[in-house]
Amino acid sequence: MRVVMSCGGTGGHIYPAIAIADKIREKHPDAEIMFIGTKKGMENTLVPAAGYEIKGIDARGFDRKHLIENFKTVHTFLQGSNEVYGMLKRFKPDIVIGTGGYVTGPVLSMAHRQGIKCFIHEQNALPGVANKFLSGFAEKVFTSFDGTQNSFRHPDRVTVTGNPIRSGFLTKDRQECREALGVADNEKMVLLFGGSLGAEVLNREALGLIKQLAKENSSRIRLFFISGRRHYDEIKEKLDAMVGIPKFLTFLAYADNMPELMCASDLVISRAGAIAVSEIAACGRPSILVPSPNVTDNHQFFNAKAVADQGAAVLLEEMYLEEGKDVLAEEVLKLAADDEKLAAMAERSAATARTDAADVIYENLGIDR
Repeated sequence: MRVVMSCGGTGGHIYPAIAIADKIREKHPDAEIMFIGTKKGMENTLVPAAGYEIKGIDARGFDRKHLIENFKTVHTFLQGSNEVYGMLKRFKPDIVIGTGGYVTGPVLSMAHRQGIKCFIHEQNALPGVANKFLSGFAEKVFTSFDGTQNSFRHPDRVTVTGNPIRSGFLTKDRQECREALGVADNEKMVLLFGGSLGAEVLNREALGLIKQLAKENSSRIRLFFISGRRHYDEIKEKLDAMVGIPKFLTFLAYADNMPELMCASDLVISRAGAIAVSEIAACGRPSILVPSPNVTDNHQFFNAKAVADQGAAVLLEEMYLEEGKDVLAEEVLKLAADDEKLAAMAERSAATARTDAADVIYENLGIDR
């Protein structure tokens, strides 16, 4: 069994691909699995760390603001397609699975031309243009949210699976995680992060929250704040100038123990990337979701709305987060003081979780037939 996984750009595309590959390897330990990503993306770190080979091609997306740049995009697509042609001919995969990123365009289109079975996984509630187009090449399209199938030309090919979740989010013991992090039973743990790259607006709001917590001088809230590496030095300087690093704060540039942090938390504050939303639900955590408005078709809003409508999250749009207003801080303090509300949100969050996505996807690949 030979499988090509194609993904790139962000953790939201890469982690589902790794989870699917892990499931295939679990069922077929002798399977040969190769990833194709971009030459410079974070997949070149995450994929080898997960134990898989990765090859890189040139890939870039269309620029909706600077149309002249799209001549370069077309050239890059053709160049990438030529690179993929050789990779597929040499590797001879039985199936190709794309989980998103610009790289999936040339990979799936070339695989289809070579008569290789193709599959797509769409993480978001509102699919992007690329996956809508590529779905015409796919044997099946796997989606994470019910209703997404209506956005594709061939809804009969669509199977709702949920997002494949890394196993760490499914196996952690909450009490053990809290003890490992030094969080007391009488403390409310708040986890705030802006995705793998960090988010400027959430970092700004985090500073407002820290100010409010410092004023309250209360030991009942512990804040774990992950700024993202590119923002860390700037935020650290502001923290030092403002209050130093207070005892209630654990400030990190990046965390490789996200399953432990999320499982231990009482409240999660995050962007609304599809994987983050799914991981929060898998851990059964209440959340405040702040969708990024700077994504294609505002798809993070629809991700957040899907769980907020179930009572599992508070949807807080960025337009309402005015500098100096501390809107996020007020929402956090209000929820942290309401145990009944947090418990109800946690219950509804867990109820929205799909923890068997990798199994369902595997079963629909037809590998064992």
